[in-house]
Amino acid sequence: MKRLFDLIVGLIAVVFLLFPLVLVGILVRLTSPGPVIYWSDRVGKRNKLFKMPKFRTMLIGTPAVATHLLANPEQYLTPMGSFLRKSSLDELPQLWSILIGDMSFVGPRPALFNQEDLIELRKQYSVDKLTPGLTGWAQINGRDELPISDKVKLDVDYLNNKSLFLDIKIIFLTFLKVIRRDGIAH
Repeated sequence: MKRLFDLIVGLIAVVFLLFPLVLVGILVRLTSPGPVIYWSDRVGKRNKLFKMPKFRTMLIGTPAVATHLLANPEQYLTPMGSFLRKSSLDELPQLWSILIGDMSFVGPRPALFNQEDLIELRKQYSVDKLTPGLTGWAQINGRDELPISDKVKLDVDYLNNKSLFLDIKIIFLTFLKVIRRDGIAH
């Protein structure tokens, strides 16, 4: 049921978001040298690596680490980077990952390949058996502001209580958070 939901909503989203996807791609291209899409190595279901697309918000040559680990993340942002991140428009290409099954609309956010502490905690609590999501329970309960241990606790809560109703609630609350720009650090 969840996969069918992802496919139907994903296809509808692509149709409705086609113009913004093209527009953002053009703006990224015009304001910064390099590719429009950044393919990030991420950890998926059962710790399988996959390539997750995002509109590029960082300059070419930025270290491949979580943004909060950079000494001064703002120095690496492209001219459009801050806006794209705060509006979450940089996430739109992940519709591709949802359509091909690497991601779901709702689940734990996929860890970077080098976030060993997060990967290990998720494995310890069986969160790694979930398909990662565009949004999740942790995203609507703190997003960038949460320490890793708190994110994993929220991921476990989602694992234990997952349902279509909860997914719809998380999507709705995510929409509100994005509109309000709550919990965004960079």
